[in-house]
Amino acid sequence: MSTVTTTTPAVPRFARRMQGVSNELASILALSAGSGLISFAGGLPDPRTFPVAVLEELSGALLRDDPAVALQYTPTPGLPGLREAFRDRLEQTDGHRPAWEELMVTSGTIDAISLLARALVDPGDVVAMESPTYLGAIDAFRGVEGEVRGVPLDEEGIDVAAFEQLCRTAPPKLLYTVPDHQNPTGITMSEERRRRLLDLCREHGVVVLEDVAYRELSFTPRRPPSLWSIAPEVVVQAATTSKTFFPGVRLGWAVGPAPVIEQMVVAKQNSDQCAGGFGQRLLEEYLRGGHMDPQLQRSNALYKRRCELMLASLETHLPDGVTWNRPGGGFFIWLTLPDSIDTVALARRARDAGVAFVPGRPFHPDGTGLNTMRLAFSLADDGVIDEGVERLGALIRSAMEAQ
Repeated sequence: MSTVTTTTPAVPRFARRMQGVSNELASILALSAGSGLISFAGGLPDPRTFPVAVLEELSGALLRDDPAVALQYTPTPGLPGLREAFRDRLEQTDGHRPAWEELMVTSGTIDAISLLARALVDPGDVVAMESPTYLGAIDAFRGVEGEVRGVPLDEEGIDVAAFEQLCRTAPPKLLYTVPDHQNPTGITMSEERRRRLLDLCREHGVVVLEDVAYRELSFTPRRPPSLWSIAPEVVVQAATTSKTFFPGVRLGWAVGPAPVIEQMVVAKQNSDQCAGGFGQRLLEEYLRGGHMDPQLQRSNALYKRRCELMLASLETHLPDGVTWNRPGGGFFIWLTLPDSIDTVALARRARDAGVAFVPGRPFHPDGTGLNTMRLAFSLADDGVIDEGVERLGALIRSAMEAQ
């Protein structure tokens, strides 16, 4: 009689570049779900902003009239029609029209970040970014073994003096920034700060990656010029339509110096090869039909109202010693608690109390920010915002009293 021997499979030796890359982005998205949970966690658009009726009409027309293009593979830089629509859009919004070879279609902002990281960053290269900043960008640059360095923020954006000091002591190859309604803080960089920052990048030969994911989600018509419109020779702008169109198709653009875009196209050939054709044609027709701006007006009115509701609730329910910003757009409000409060531990207690938020530590490249937290108002129904903030306020007050 033979004996079958079973062994535990050996754990593979994972690539060195995966060391230090977290799964916290997936954890944040998971916090957005849960029966009976009031979630201020994920920065997701409200489905009520999705243009379902228009999409139904456009989809039927594409399937009837253009299936050979809409359902086929596409060129790696993107379908010519959508690229041209993006060029028109940038001329309208940024006052500058990119050359044909300066723009490509991407599968959202994270795709553009990853492509530029692969095209530009060698192991050990210094990548500067705001601290706190978008967690996906931290992971993307660590994933190519870049040395991520955080630069502090204040109410006007990135600390230019601190960035200048970094340029002199450990010159970065790349600077990643979210200058408009930043994720996670909601801060918008002042125009003066933008121009000084770009002067330093020109002086020190630093490429700038400008993430404009929230730029068009503004509560006021006035906004500072984009970094790319000021300095297109050193800036790569990465955009997504997931917040302004809908995230079910992952689409965006990257625009920047032609040699950089060319290398990003090469990198995309060896990743997902191309963005989906159906989504590209759908977005092209949506833009050409003049649907984007009316939809943005409706969406921004919704998000502005929710932001104001949350700010009013914070004033009512949070104890003295807690501070927060007042964003002019986007999805987020950033809170700073007393130094003694650990928001990672607080998040676990909040979950038990039926409310979710994201602790601030994952957004800091150096792992600091234990006393900070991000609240997203974008997906929270108007009627539950005050109740959720009241629960948080009670938990925070209890934690402060226990110190």
